[in-house]
Amino acid sequence: MKPTTFLGKLYLIPTTLGEGDPMDVLPQTVKRAVDFIDDYIVENEKTARKFIKSINPEKVQATLRLSALNKHTEKSEHAEMIKPLLEGKNIGLMSEAGCPGVADPGAVIVKLAHEKGIQVVPLVGPSSILLAIMASGMNGQSFAFNGYLPIDKSEKKTALKNLEKLSQDKNQSQIFIETPFRNNKMLEDILLAVSPSTHVCIATDITLPTEYIKTMRASDWKNVKIDLHNRPTIFIIHKM
Repeated sequence: MKPTTFLGKLYLIPTTLGEGDPMDVLPQTVKRAVDFIDDYIVENEKTARKFIKSINPEKVQATLRLSALNKHTEKSEHAEMIKPLLEGKNIGLMSEAGCPGVADPGAVIVKLAHEKGIQVVPLVGPSSILLAIMASGMNGQSFAFNGYLPIDKSEKKTALKNLEKLSQDKNQSQIFIETPFRNNKMLEDILLAVSPSTHVCIATDITLPTEYIKTMRASDWKNVKIDLHNRPTIFIIHKM
């Protein structure tokens, strides 16, 4: 293993959760990192280049070297992606989900960096999961992120029932997400599956001008009309 002084650093660069001025939600440390880093591992090259340009319009796009890390990436490609780190260059890891490594495939690169003795530098940025639990009024001392629930209707109902029971048994708020175009159906399924007294939080368009965060009992949500279609949304349930 090379001495760490000859290795580059892996910077975990948060992105915004939607359109808008990135400097409204990101600190100057993110801009400084983008200013000096030319090598990136990203989920989507087009949106990554757009984000970099929004942070630093003067940065020459032709100097950027981007590697794509997504569901189509083979595990055998990971070693090649971190090669610049072993050559002493810094790499920026960017997510489509706000914070790299959280609800995001970037964790595999972070794990590999640790195995190679490479310093990992997480930068501050918006995490929709954390912001949602902060604003929910639910248990910020004990909560779990469960990712996506099953698509099958019966399996989804069982999963929701299990999460509801877990929330009550462990006093632990249960967080999950859905593909944005299925958000309205997810809300319907939640309200059909859980008890009327179970608290449900919907946090959508977090940090955007259209942000909407509300916690109510399931019975109260049945009287609310809200369109969540194609709006990034976090769902939280907790049976007290």
